[in-house]
Amino acid sequence: MSIVNKSQILLPKGVNYQNWAVIACDQFTSQPSYWKKLESFVGDSPSALKLTYPEIYLNNNQQERIDEINANIENYLASDIFYCLDSFVLVERTIANNKKRLGLVAAVDLESYEYTRVRAGIRATEDTILERLPVRLSIRKNASIELPHIILLMDDDAKSIIEPIFAQKDKLEKLYDFELNMDGGHIIGYKVDCRDELITKFDKLLDKSVQIKKYGHDAGIAFAVGDGNHSMATAKEHWNAIKESLSDKERLTHPARYCLVEILNIYDEGVVFEPIHRVVFAKDNDKFIGGLKNALKGDGNIELITSDKSIKLSCPKSSAQTISAVQEYIESSLIKNEIEVDYVHGLNHVKEVVSEKGGIGIIMPEFLPSELFNYIINVGNLPKKAFSIGTAENKKYYLEAKRIK
Repeated sequence: MSIVNKSQILLPKGVNYQNWAVIACDQFTSQPSYWKKLESFVGDSPSALKLTYPEIYLNNNQQERIDEINANIENYLASDIFYCLDSFVLVERTIANNKKRLGLVAAVDLESYEYTRVRAGIRATEDTILERLPVRLSIRKNASIELPHIILLMDDDAKSIIEPIFAQKDKLEKLYDFELNMDGGHIIGYKVDCRDELITKFDKLLDKSVQIKKYGHDAGIAFAVGDGNHSMATAKEHWNAIKESLSDKERLTHPARYCLVEILNIYDEGVVFEPIHRVVFAKDNDKFIGGLKNALKGDGNIELITSDKSIKLSCPKSSAQTISAVQEYIESSLIKNEIEVDYVHGLNHVKEVVSEKGGIGIIMPEFLPSELFNYIINVGNLPKKAFSIGTAENKKYYLEAKRIK
């Protein structure tokens, strides 16, 4: 079986795409004003906002929200809001500094994916927190479609897969072209019919000779999850539960086996790794800061900010080691019930949260894209929230969909 699949893609028709497409559910979790503004902007229009669960509301009427999401999905399907594409979708996203980020929306085989550290064609890049899966599984259990925000990264230094398609974009049918809401930049989608040719290229990423040339041995990896680790883990667990009751023949074609993603080349100029900062709300700020100082040693430095001061702490020069050490100390403090923590994209948003709510902002180091594949092959998963592809505003928007039953 190929790692990429020719599942149909669903796009909405007869809707305002500016109202339809919305940011990933795990963004702006400390900024209710963002979501209130988005809700007001969308209003009564058909929108992916009504089919997804913003994590800022996880503690509010959870079952009621899940039931409403599932009902909205069925209502949209009954009203014939989607049309089917027997193609892939080339995405041209204009982000900060007018950079272009190119992606290809397609389905991948969940049998090729594992979120534990084992040999697999698609691998997680960060630790999966199993406690984050139940709500997502509750939605997916009764949902007929998925609207994922999963981004997969591939190691294509020759720029031989997505870039040649983009070079011929003027010959492709344009599917959408609009300005994303809430400062998300501009997005254009093109219909890509050469699926068999592309699948062959994706499968060649796993050729033994290609792997040895890149990594010194046959690592057996084609894609790394760049965003949506927990969404993909949810899809995997949902498929694992379903397939037990299916025959071998049914397992080959069941739609839940295949998960919709956007594939990016790690060498694309628009693939920028942004740090994900931490904002800690501690029972005792001085105790937390002192403990973190003791946990971090090295020749680098890391900045903490509060509402009235900035503090520099020593840390390892390696960004991966620093991220791991900070997260380990945070997790130990959480277990002791000494803190609460939120994960915030963008220094400006950290300052906003600290100014409005107090707390300690931990400004995390940048993790370089060029380090990613060798790190996960030779070391393993990064700690959760190690990096983000772009700023919060530049995260993937829910737009395309796919049937899962």
